[in-house]
Amino acid sequence: MAYSFIPHWAISSAWLAGAAAVLLTGCERSKPTAQRAVAEPVAVAVAPVERRPLERTITLLGSLLPLDRAPVSIKVTGRLTQLKVDVGSPVSAGEVLGQVEPRDYELRLRQSMALLVQARARLGLPIEGDDDRVEPEKLNTVREAKALLGEAEKGVARVRKLQAQNISSDAELERATAEYEVTLNRYQDALQDIRERQALLAQRRAEVELARQQVTDTSLRAPFDGVVQERLVNVGQFLTGGSPVLTVVRVNPLRLRLEVPERQAALVQTGQWVRVSFEAVTNVPVARIVRVSPALDERARMLLVEAELPNPGNLRAGSFARAEIVVESAVPALVIPADALVTFAGSEKVLLVATNRALERPVTSGRRQGEWIEVLQGLKPGDAVIRRPGGLQAGDPVLVVTNTPTDVSVVNPPGH
Repeated sequence: MAYSFIPHWAISSAWLAGAAAVLLTGCERSKPTAQRAVAEPVAVAVAPVERRPLERTITLLGSLLPLDRAPVSIKVTGRLTQLKVDVGSPVSAGEVLGQVEPRDYELRLRQSMALLVQARARLGLPIEGDDDRVEPEKLNTVREAKALLGEAEKGVARVRKLQAQNISSDAELERATAEYEVTLNRYQDALQDIRERQALLAQRRAEVELARQQVTDTSLRAPFDGVVQERLVNVGQFLTGGSPVLTVVRVNPLRLRLEVPERQAALVQTGQWVRVSFEAVTNVPVARIVRVSPALDERARMLLVEAELPNPGNLRAGSFARAEIVVESAVPALVIPADALVTFAGSEKVLLVATNRALERPVTSGRRQGEWIEVLQGLKPGDAVIRRPGGLQAGDPVLVVTNTPTDVSVVNPPGH
C-alpha cells in the first residue's frame, strides 16, 4: 500500500477554507431575517403643515437695574451716634435710619426762640403765639407821635387864622410850621421803627424755623421705600454736612434696560409687552416697556429702551436677562409642531410621508412659540410631517396611524 504525504500547512489551509464557507453560509441565511425586520412598516403620527398666526418678537440681552438708587447723606455736621440698619435691611419712606448728636442744635434752637420772644415783646405781642401781625397805628410810640403831629397841625392853623386878622406875626407862623415839621418827622420815624421791628420779628421767626429744621436734620431718613444696598460709615464717626452714610435702592419694580439694534428700532414703542427669562429663576412675570430714548446712541447705533419688571422677591438688580419684545401679536406664518424638527450638527430637517415611506426634507426654521416652530424654507402648506421621528431614516416604510390636527390658536400677548 502506497501512502501519500500531506503537509500540515495544507491541512490547516483546508480547515480555514471550510470554516470560512460555513460563516458565509450563515450570513447569507441571516440576511432575509434582517430584511424582513426593516421591511415592517413603522407606525407614525403626522401633522399637516399649516399657516397660522404667530407673535413677532425681538430677542435681546439686557440687565436689571434698581428703579431708584440714592445715596442717603446727613445734612448737618456732627458725630454719628446711632445707625439702625445695615446691608439688606428693608426701609420705608421717612423712616429714621440713623442719628447725629443733636445737643448743639437743640441749644441753638432755644437761643433762636428767646430772640423771637424778645422781638415779639418789642411789638407788644404776647410771648407765646404764631400770629406776628401788627397794626402800627395802635402801638404807643406811633400813637404818641401821631397825637403830637395833630397838635402841631392845629397850632399852624391857629397862627394862620390870627395872621389873617393881623394879630400874629410872620415869625410866629414860621415857628409853628417848624414845630409841625419836627413832629411829622417824629411820626414817620415811629412808623419806620415799627417796620424795622416787624422785619426783625420775621428774621427771628425764620431763624427759629431754621434751627428747628437743623434739629430735625440730625435724623437720617429714608428717601423712599427700598432696601439698604451699602453701608458707608460706622457709629462714632464725625461727619460733615453732605457726607453719604448709606445707599438705598428701590427693587420693586425693577428697571429692565435693553439696547435695540438700529434696524429694529422702528418696531419698538412704549406699552409693548416683554417676556423675560433668567438662568436660575423661573416663573418670572412679564414686563412692559415704559420708556424709549428719543435718539439712538451715536457710537453704538443702539436704541435704549426700559421696561418695568415686577419683582416677586427672587430677582436681583445687576442680573443679566434674556428678553423678548412682542412687537406684533398675530403675524401669519407656516408652522409645524416642535417635535417634528430634527436638528443634527447644525442642520435642520423634517421627515415627510410619501408613498408610505419616510422622505427627508431639509428646512430652515424661524420663530419658536410654545410648541410650534415657524418654517421659513423647505415646506409648503399641506405637507405631512412625522412627529417624534426618533431613529427613523429616509426610505423606511411607515404606517400612518394618527393624523394629529394642528389646532394652533393665536397666542395672546403677555398679560392678557
